[in-house]
Amino acid sequence: MKGRIHSFETFGSVDGPGVRFVVFMQGCRMRCRYCHNPDTWKINAGEEFDSAQVVRKALRYRSYWGRDGGVTVSGGEALLQIGFLTELFRMLKSEGVNTCLDTAAGPFRDDREYLEIFDELMRYTDLVMLDIKQIDNAAHKALTGIENTAILKCAQHLSTIGKDMWIRHVLVPGVTDDEQQLRQLREFIDTLDTVKKVEVLPYHSMGMFKWDNLGIPYTLKGVDSPDEESLARVRQILKA
Repeated sequence: MKGRIHSFETFGSVDGPGVRFVVFMQGCRMRCRYCHNPDTWKINAGEEFDSAQVVRKALRYRSYWGRDGGVTVSGGEALLQIGFLTELFRMLKSEGVNTCLDTAAGPFRDDREYLEIFDELMRYTDLVMLDIKQIDNAAHKALTGIENTAILKCAQHLSTIGKDMWIRHVLVPGVTDDEQQLRQLREFIDTLDTVKKVEVLPYHSMGMFKWDNLGIPYTLKGVDSPDEESLARVRQILKA
């Protein structure tokens, strides 16, 4: 099975436990205002690879992963290519490789047909890093272009099936730092049984040049990265 891939990173250090080989899948339907990879949005772009090719690429770097490292698949949105992803993770697990899925879970559905496909993927997935960008549905739609209903249901399903999760939240001053919403997010996280870590990621504008190159208006110009005091406050609320 072939998948459309945007790029690879051979020594990822912020994409799950340990040192990771990171596969950035092509295609995403969300339009997050702070996205630093808008060049991954287009669905029918990127380069086609079959799963065996990707496994061979990854295994070249295995000696650097140590005890905790492995392969992370990110995006774009990897769940848009769930068939390819399942085959890739199955092959990696047959090689004894730790697998991690970095997702915003926008394509998730809680109907029986989809859950059968999703749970098959989870058989070969060691960790899910789930981005919850906003707990408030209206605020989430304003930030990303889609509602968060499917994303929250995905978190609940992962908890139900006992799948380890890291929750990620990008802190954007004036956008995702509302204290009431953060406390609502904390309350939601407290209902989940398998959250092993909560990461608060500081917003940065390093990808803004990509928006300019693509001719897409960047609506967060002038917004600075959060200071250490703000990060500490939010981490305390989320108990990260």
